[in-house]
Formats: sequence, C-alpha cells, structure tokens
Amino acid sequence: MKSRTLKLREAHKVGGSAAAFCSILWDHKAEHFVTSSSSDPSISVHDGLSPSSSPPTILRHHQDGVTALALSQDSSFLASGSIDHCVKLYRFPSGEFQTNITRFTLPIRVLAFNGSGSLLAAAGDDEGIKLINTIDGSIVRVLKGHKGPVTGLDFNPNGELLASLDSNGTVLCWELQSGTVSYTLKGAAPDTGFSTSVVNVLRWSPDGRILAVPGLRNDVVMYDRFTGEKLFALRGDHLESVCYVTWAPNGKYIATSGMDKQVLLWDVEKRQDIDRQRFEERVCCMSWKPNANALSVIDVRGRYGIWESLVPSSMVGPTVGIPDILPKRRNEILPFDEEMEEELCPSLNDDDDDGDGGGESHQPRRKRIRRKTFIDDDDVDVDPDEDFYDEGSSIPGYRKKTHGVRSGVPTRSIARSTKFKMQKPFQPGATPPEQGKRTFLCYSMLGCITTIEHEGNYRIETDFHDTGRGPRVSSMIDIYGFTMASINENGCVFANPSKGEKNMSVLMYRPFKSWASNSEWTMRFEGEEVKVVANGSGWVAAITSLNLLRIFSEGGLQKHVISLDGPVVTATGCKDQLAVVTHVSDCLPSNEQVMEFRVFNISKMTQQLNGRVALTPGSRLTWIGFSEEGSFSSFDSEGVLRVFTSQYGGSWIPIFSTAKVKKQEENYWVVGLNKTSLCCIACKHPELFPQVTPKPILSILDFSLPLASSDLGAASLENEFILNQLRLYETQRKVDDMAVAEVDTTALEDEAFDLEVSQDKCILRLISSCCTSDKFVKAGELMRLLSLEKSMRAAITLVTKLKLPFLAETFCSILEEKLLEEANDANANHPQNSSRGVVKSEVQNSPAPVQTRENTEANLKASAPKPSATTVVRKAKVSEGLKLGKEQIKRDETDDVKKREVNKLNLIKNPVNRVNNEDKGKGLRKEANQQDARPSSNPFLKSIV
Repeated sequence: MKSRTLKLREAHKVGGSAAAFCSILWDHKAEHFVTSSSSDPSISVHDGLSPSSSPPTILRHHQDGVTALALSQDSSFLASGSIDHCVKLYRFPSGEFQTNITRFTLPIRVLAFNGSGSLLAAAGDDEGIKLINTIDGSIVRVLKGHKGPVTGLDFNPNGELLASLDSNGTVLCWELQSGTVSYTLKGAAPDTGFSTSVVNVLRWSPDGRILAVPGLRNDVVMYDRFTGEKLFALRGDHLESVCYVTWAPNGKYIATSGMDKQVLLWDVEKRQDIDRQRFEERVCCMSWKPNANALSVIDVRGRYGIWESLVPSSMVGPTVGIPDILPKRRNEILPFDEEMEEELCPSLNDDDDDGDGGGESHQPRRKRIRRKTFIDDDDVDVDPDEDFYDEGSSIPGYRKKTHGVRSGVPTRSIARSTKFKMQKPFQPGATPPEQGKRTFLCYSMLGCITTIEHEGNYRIETDFHDTGRGPRVSSMIDIYGFTMASINENGCVFANPSKGEKNMSVLMYRPFKSWASNSEWTMRFEGEEVKVVANGSGWVAAITSLNLLRIFSEGGLQKHVISLDGPVVTATGCKDQLAVVTHVSDCLPSNEQVMEFRVFNISKMTQQLNGRVALTPGSRLTWIGFSEEGSFSSFDSEGVLRVFTSQYGGSWIPIFSTAKVKKQEENYWVVGLNKTSLCCIACKHPELFPQVTPKPILSILDFSLPLASSDLGAASLENEFILNQLRLYETQRKVDDMAVAEVDTTALEDEAFDLEVSQDKCILRLISSCCTSDKFVKAGELMRLLSLEKSMRAAITLVTKLKLPFLAETFCSILEEKLLEEANDANANHPQNSSRGVVKSEVQNSPAPVQTRENTEANLKASAPKPSATTVVRKAKVSEGLKLGKEQIKRDETDDVKKREVNKLNLIKNPVNRVNNEDKGKGLRKEANQQDARPSSNPFLKSIV
C-alpha cells in the first residue's frame, strides 16, 4: 500500500508556530462545506461545486476563535461554539444570524444536533453537557458525570442515546429518555489534557450499532451499542494515537487521522487499512462528501483539501447501501399543536443584539409571533409546491410559504427534515437476496424454501423440518427470479416483482401431490405486481400493488378479488384463516406506523377479526403469523411479541419482550410460536437475518411479559399467572363457541380443567409469597381467584400452618361465600337434581358399607334396566293425581339440602381450631386427626391434591 500526498489550500490563518483545532463539515446535498479555526473568530461557507473560483461567505459574529461547528441533519441550520463561551445559530447556507442560543462560563469544545434537529448538545470546559431545545432555546437537561472537559459528542442515529468523551479518555453513554448513564468506559481513549488543538472524538456508525472510539494502542476500538462491550479494534500503520475518526455514509469504511500526520482508510468488514495519505501537519478534522467518493480534510494550520476517489473502484463505493435509519421521536419534546401559536423565549434575539454585546446574556423578553399569511411573505423566496414536516415542533403539513422572518426571529422550527416514510411490504420468513448466496424465500414452523442463482437462473429447494409432515420435494429451476414464497402441507406458492413491461409479475403455485400430472399453474399480472403471497387449506392468496386481494383455488381458479383499504404491509395464512395487514395512513410525524389488520375465513367468506396493529412507538412490523392454537400474533423491531385476544372487546397482549431475555450480541428473527414459547433464530449482532448455511438453529424462548418491578418479588409467578389466565380465557371461549355450534367439547373441557389446576397451583405459590412479604390484602384477592374447592382448602391449611389465624378466618369466609353462591346457583339452575347431588356427595364421602345380601339385592335393583320412554309416559298419566304431593316433597328436600350445606360449612373452620388446640393433649390431637382423615364433600369432579 503506497502512501500519497494531497495539496491543501488555506482557509484560515494560524499565526506563529502554534497549532489550532480546525473544523470542516459538508451539508447533506454536498453543495457547500463549512470551515472554522480556534485561532480565527470567523466562519467560512465555501461553494462545494467550485471552491477555488467562488469566494467563501464569511460569518463574523464571534469575538474569539471558533472551536466547534454542527449542522442539522437537513442542513437548514448551523451552530457554532467559541472560546468566547457563546453558542450561536445561523440559517444555512445563507449564513443569516438567528440567535445566541446559550452561553457557558468557559470555552466550548463540541456541539452536536440530534437526528431531527430538535435538540442541540453543547459541552466544553464547563461542568455538564447542555441539551438545548432548538425551538425555544430552553435548556431541557444538563447531563453531569464527566470529570474533565468534554471534547466529543455524538447522538445515536435513532435519537435514543448520546455518547460523550472527555479529555481524560472516559466515555459515557446517556439514555436521553431518563437522562441516566447506560454504561461507562473509563480510560478508553488517550488523555489529551487541556490542549485546544488536540481533542478526543467518538462516532456512531451510520446504522447506530457500533461506537468508534480512539484507542490507547494507536488504534480505533469498536464498542457495542447496548452493553459497551469491546467488539474489535482496527490496528494498522498509525505510529501515534488516533485523534479523529469519521465513518463513510454507508458504514463500510472509516477514515482515521493520527498524531503521526497520517490519514488511513479502513475496510471495516475486513478490519484492515486499504489506503493512506501523509500530510505536512496533523489533520484535526475530516468529513465525507455525502454523494461522492471523496473525503475533505483540514489540518492544524487551517489548510483544507479534498481527497478524491479514495475508495478503489474495485470495491463498493462509500455511498452505496446507506442505511435508512430514522430518528425516533418518543424521546423528543414539545409536541406543538398545529393551531398553537409559538412563544419564543428571550434567547431568540435580533441581529442587532449581536453588535456590541457579542455573547452577553439578556433579560427575559417574550415575543408572540402571529401566524403570517402568504400575502405577508412578499419578501421571502418560497416554493409553493414544497411540503415538509416540521420535525422540531411536531407540526405536520406546514408549507414553507406560510413562514416568514419577522425581526430576525424564525417562525418555524430550527430543524426541518424529510417526511417519515411508510413501511415497505415484506414477506414473513423471507430474507433479502444476496448475490452469490443462498437466501430464504420462506421459513416457517413447517419448513423452508431457499433459492440461489446458478448460471443465470435460480435453483429453488424445499425442505420440511419434520419429513413426516410433508413429502420429499424435488428442486426446481426458477426462470422468473422469485423473491417471495409461502408453504403449507399441500403446496407452495411463489411470486416475483415486476421488472418492466416485458417481465411482468408472476404468481406460481406448486402442489406437493395431486391426482393430475400437470397440476402446477401460473398467473401473470399486467400493470400491477405481487407484493405478498399466502396459502392455506384449499386456497392461494396474492396482494398486489393496486391494493387488490386476489384469492385462487389450489387448482388455479380465480375465486375472489377484494379491494383493500390501503397499501399492503404483509399477509399470512393458516388453514382457513388469512390475515392481511395494510397501512391506514401516512407515517405519523412521531415516526409511528399506522396499520390495521383483517383476518378472513376463506371457506366461509367471512371476516373474523379486524382492528389496528399495536406497535412499539417508532418501531416497524417485522413478522406476523398464527400460533399453533390459531391465535393471530405480531412481532415488531423493538422485540415485542403480541397476541390478539378477544379480551376487552379485542386487545393486543404483549406476551414476550426481548428487552429482558435478549443477549446484547444477538438479534432474534421470529419463526413462529406455540402455547408457551417463541420459536426464533438468534442472529449474531449486527446481522438481522439468518444465513442458509450453516443450517440455522432454532431457539426456544419462554414467554416473558414486560411486567413492572413488583414489591412482591415473584415476577416469574406473576408472569405465569397472566399467561395461564390468557390461555384459560381463550380455551373457555372456544368451549362456548363449540357448544353453541353443538360440537363435542369434551377434549377442550378437559384442557380447560387442566389449566384451572395449573392456575390454582400458581395462585397458591403466589399466596405463599404474599404471606412471606406481609401482603395480606393481595393474598385475599388471590384466594378469591382460586377455582377449585380443594385448592381453597389447601390455601386455608397453608396460612394456618404459617400461624396467620386472622388470614385463615378471612379465607374461611371467602370459601363459605363461594360454596353458598354455588349452592344457590345449582338450586336455581337444577332444582330437581339438587337433593340428588347432595345425597350423592354424602354417599361418596361416607365410609364404604359392608357388602351384605340386602345391599346386593338393592344394587341389583338399582342396576336393573330402566323402563322405555313409552312406559314412562303411561306411568305419568296414571300418577297425574299425585303431582301436587310430589311437589311438596321436593320443596321439603330442597330445605334439607340447604340445612346440610350449612352444616358442612361449619366444618371448614376445623383446621384453624386444630392448630390452635395443638398442645391440648393426645386425646384432642387424635380427634382432630380423625376429623382430618374424614373426606370432605367436593362438588368438583377432579382435584389438584
């Protein structure tokens, strides 16, 4: 690797032999770049297209050297910090001064805008990092934790984190939502002392997953975003410590400047330097040109240059594949209403305030800005067709023509960025195509479909995880270039996007078995393309770019064409059910997707469910599917799994969150779920999708709800309690639906009873935890949730043995209430069987009688065949005159039932008395033990003990 030299031209004069820290920045369109120097109070705005022929625009507002520059992401505003302790704001690229937004007591070292431009972070030799609201200039929060001057600041691209670095080499990662430190890296970078020409800097990768920090061994160390753990280091030909780092726009390369006056270019994936430049003086700042293969540099003498074509043409360019990371809005502030008038704080001063006072503070002076009309803006150049979202004030739909400048004060937010985009359609279980690599067209709990390019065509292979659930399927040559697929036990469906008028979008179905020889079929779509496919029992579905849901039979018959309400996001099928997710509206200014779902029953041509899709704020939908029980489920990019339930009229329940179980070096790619667990593939960070080879390993993760930290200290039991409650509710609902349809419910009823048993066991353990923690009210609430009588008696015995007699009395009262309620319900619903049930219960609980001749004869009579229906009718006619007498006997029997129930309830309190009289002698203890041995009446058919 040969080193090269680059000619530099002067931008700022640095007197004498002293070195100065100089800055250089490009705007997002590469039309202008800005330079400054700590030895020069002026700022230069250069023409990026012809910097040598066009003179720069000079901004002279600071009274001392400029030590820091920052541009908002949309390059509409420029911030500068100086040794004169002031932070100033300008319009860009015009350079029109806006305000002194804040002031420090010591020199400023570094500035940084967040992704949306609503926050400006400023720090220096003062204690603390100021987070400034760029809308009104107020200080939102001061972050304190560093013990030296802060020289490096960088917001994570998604806006959740802020990384800071001081001159002592300590890195702090701040969570902006709470203002707390996520992790600390002490001594991670070199100690630069109090020199203003040498600063420690740090930079997030464009995808926000890696934090690059200059290391102690003349290298650059990469740290994990979540844990701060060291991932790897870039160590090459730097002879002295690294003093500046900057990522290429796509994150594939990184440029480093060292104290040895070298600039090295690194291939991050290969972890090696691929080119270098030597300079006469140390390069103190660098900036990639956003739309070209070029890097601008500036040295400590104020001379700048542009390194063209630094990435070899044989390699991927630095602007290819730039990650589309949108800042999350949930951490931002001041969501203004569109109809509200803004009240700007006194820090938004007029141009005249800068004349003599420089960076001096002013007394509070409030100014109300009226909403101007288009007529008021005759002096402002506007584009009537330009729409944008005002990111800083969260006001959607503003038009540039409705904002003017009044007395030098901006009437709109300082930061203006592009509109958030709706999520693109995706196929569940598919991975992005990679050149020369095998990728998944579909991966589900049943099997997978993979594809790889082979001699201009694609080769598709289909495999089942369990060969017993599907036949052996031969590989297929794909001449269409399919990018999506769906599979079930009967067959698989493929589709590809449109590639022009000659290459239309194609839908193909391939059955696994058929009585006919030529059973495959294809459909071509002219003027539209397939976005998502799904299949089920006897049907195939395709959703197209015209928002049409097309349903076909397995034989290829076009059965239905349905217009959807919005653009499709994704779809999935299971047996007779088809779930389709569509957009409801554009993405909200808070970067929240607005989606709705519809679940169809294809065989019945009905809509079973519909509603909005619940997502974590700022996240994207990454997977949808049906569980083994048929529950509709979703998973978002924040790692939250939700199941749709009929509770509360239809609600999403978050049953799993990766926040509590996720390993920081792993990302989870969802495959499916069963009754108790999530099935996924763990992808090693930073990969988001699994590789086909080697064969991915399926991970099973138990459901874990995002519960709050309870003072009970039994989070696992509470998690189990809620999950059992959800499953029991859904099972009982299915039993009711099947009973209405007059379908046999025996199996489901047994499953429901098993769930009740499991739930009672969980509740008993929770009661024990409550008693240990003195949470007696909560224990009483749990007692009322027990389903089985024997479980309630076990709870009474438990609290009695724990020597809590007052709680035992409470539990006894609860049991009495429940038994009386059940007895009254039984009498109200089946009065003719009430006495028979009580007698049967008493007989079951009485000692077994001795088998005698009389008993045998009685049993034979009882087991004799019953008379036919005709005989019963005849006897009823003969005994019609005795009807009134029998009714009187039934009323007497009912009264006897109630008396027996009261007598039985009086026996409940015996466990309490038994423990209290434990020391009264062997005779009493023997009597109590005999009473325990006597079986109690149980109205339930099964028990848990």
